[in-house]
Amino acid sequence: MRTRLAFLAVFLISACGLGYQLIAGSVSSYLLGDSVTQFSITIGLYLSALGVGSYLTKYIDRELATRFVHVELAVAMAGGFSALAILFASTSPVWFRPLLYLNLLVIGTLVGIEIPLLMRIIKEELDFKDLLAKVLAWDYIGALAVALAFPLILLPRLGLVRTSLALGLLNAAVALWSTSLFKDKLKHLVPLRLQAGVVLWLLSLGLVFAKQLTQLSEHQFYANEIVHAETTPYQRVVVTRSTRDFQLFLSGALQFSSGDEYRYHEALVHPACASASEPRRVLVLGGGDGLAVREILRHAEVERVTVVDLDAAVTKLARTYAPLAALNENSLDDPRVEVVNADAMSWLDRDKRLWDVAIVDFPDPHSFSIGKLYTRTFYERLARRIAPDGAVAIQSTNPRQAPRSYWCIARTLEEAGWAVLPYRCGVPSFGEWGFMLATRRTVEIPREVPQGCRFLTAEFLPTLFELPGDVREPEDVEPNHLNTQSLVRYYERELSQ
Repeated sequence: MRTRLAFLAVFLISACGLGYQLIAGSVSSYLLGDSVTQFSITIGLYLSALGVGSYLTKYIDRELATRFVHVELAVAMAGGFSALAILFASTSPVWFRPLLYLNLLVIGTLVGIEIPLLMRIIKEELDFKDLLAKVLAWDYIGALAVALAFPLILLPRLGLVRTSLALGLLNAAVALWSTSLFKDKLKHLVPLRLQAGVVLWLLSLGLVFAKQLTQLSEHQFYANEIVHAETTPYQRVVVTRSTRDFQLFLSGALQFSSGDEYRYHEALVHPACASASEPRRVLVLGGGDGLAVREILRHAEVERVTVVDLDAAVTKLARTYAPLAALNENSLDDPRVEVVNADAMSWLDRDKRLWDVAIVDFPDPHSFSIGKLYTRTFYERLARRIAPDGAVAIQSTNPRQAPRSYWCIARTLEEAGWAVLPYRCGVPSFGEWGFMLATRRTVEIPREVPQGCRFLTAEFLPTLFELPGDVREPEDVEPNHLNTQSLVRYYERELSQ
């Protein structure tokens, strides 16, 4: 019976161990971007630390059960509070990466000690061949369980901080349970149970105050008061408020400030709508905040707008958070507007309708998952859904801060068969901001602006296409392909300078 219960402990230990790895990878990709790189580094460091931990068990020669309980409690504390520790570390640009990787190495080393130590404790009760086979089987089953539960249940329902604390509680519970499971092998039973009780109490306290602790860590990161925060399966959504404005951040990156967003959204929407022969059917890719849709609906010809945004939490926020709903003029509730929560790239393959205008309002290409939406493959798929006399506008980063990224988008569109006109406008919250106007025919500078605009006028609109001397195209800019993702590399390099 004890060996069977020990295998259950293996299952829980493995699930918790992989859970901490997934948490570290998720937080680092939220804050640093480039999810492929961050998860690769996370996995590499963690696996190497597991090896170190396994090797260190050779130096543990006595009181194996006591040492196992101590390791479990150490894992519970280090892993349980890992998400909070990483969030607090993110306030220091200099120390964030070293502290993140140190956190990974410590947890990985401790987790690496767990199972070899447990195998040595129960080796006398089972044939070695059976012991090895069953321990490894339960180890992999535990990893599979948390790999499925993390994106489908834990992250959406608990968030990163509560998930790490909940996993820490599981480790602490295994430690407490082990004091009964291996009672005959323990010399100091009462002190061990008291230690486990203290760790359980601390983690439970953390779980109760997880929201406040998360907000405390984020208040160090954001300049203004946080009025809304949630973790979705795709990103961290935070709304902050200053004395006059409110701001939306996705995974730490500013999306808009309510005081000047109209400049960005008027420049994004109206050139494309003016370039199409008749903007009756409009597609918005991204733009779940409803602000681009607000501008689209200023055009009297519009009959149907479809918004395709991956994150349902963002489109829900646009409808239910009163300041944002007022700012977007309840655009997502307009009867002409359809909201679809789906991956834009796969959705374009499924939906066969033609559109007169497409507004592409994705976040900056800070990760490969977003970078795919700026590739030749994506633009070719988009071209098949645009009417011959239609037009597309694409947000294209800051052309002065990230010139190679900006012109990479232009070159990629051209390689995909689009005629392209680059343009830009000033947005105080961002500085100079860049866009691309693209059509399947000869593209001309638009000169029409609908009523209700605060920033654009018919006279001023053509000046957006007059690029200043410091927005010249650098040499040797490569187009962005799905298999190379050169745009993400350009963007990361330019933003780190």
